[in-house]
Amino acid sequence: MKYALFDEHSKLQTCLIEGVHQIPASAVKIDQDLFVRLTQETDGIWRKVGNEIIKEPFPQVAPDYARSVAAERYEREDSAVSVDGLSIATSRESAGLIYGAGLSAMLDPDYRCNFKTLDGFVEIGAQQILAIAKAVRAHVQACFDREFQLLQAVEAGTYVDAMLKEGWPDSVPVTPISALQ
Repeated sequence: MKYALFDEHSKLQTCLIEGVHQIPASAVKIDQDLFVRLTQETDGIWRKVGNEIIKEPFPQVAPDYARSVAAERYEREDSAVSVDGLSIATSRESAGLIYGAGLSAMLDPDYRCNFKTLDGFVEIGAQQILAIAKAVRAHVQACFDREFQLLQAVEAGTYVDAMLKEGWPDSVPVTPISALQ
C-alpha cells in the first residue's frame, strides 16, 4: 500500500510505502496512479482539501525589478570608457586606483606615471590623469543616474522590460583583465 503524509497546513510532506516506511496514523492511503503523480509531478503544490488531494499552481512570484536593475547597472558600470584614445577600465577596483592617481595629480601638477590602460601601459601626466578620473566618475555616475530613473519608472508603474537595456551611458564592453591599474 502507498500513503501520503500532509503537514498541519494540508501540504504534502512525503509519500510512504508500507513495508518500507513506518506509516503514521495520520497518513492517507492512496492508489498507485496518485502515488506516481504525487512523486513525479512537480509543477505545483499538492494539498489535501477535505477528502480530496489536489494540485495547486505555485504562487506567482513578483519580479524583483530593483535587483535586476542594480545588476544591470553594475554590469554597465564595470566596463570601460575611451578618454583621448585610451581605453580605460571602469571597474570599482580600477576606478579606485584612478581616483588615487587623480589625487596625486591634484597635489602635484607635475605628477607623471606609467598608467595601464586596457591596451597596455602609457606614460601620462597630471592633466591626463584628471581627465581620466573625471571621465570614469562621469560614467559611473551616469550608470547610477540611469538606475535611479529605472527605479522611478518601476515605482510609477511605467517600467517595461525593454527599458532595462536602454538609456545607459556609452561604454565599451570589456572582458575582465586582472591587474588593471
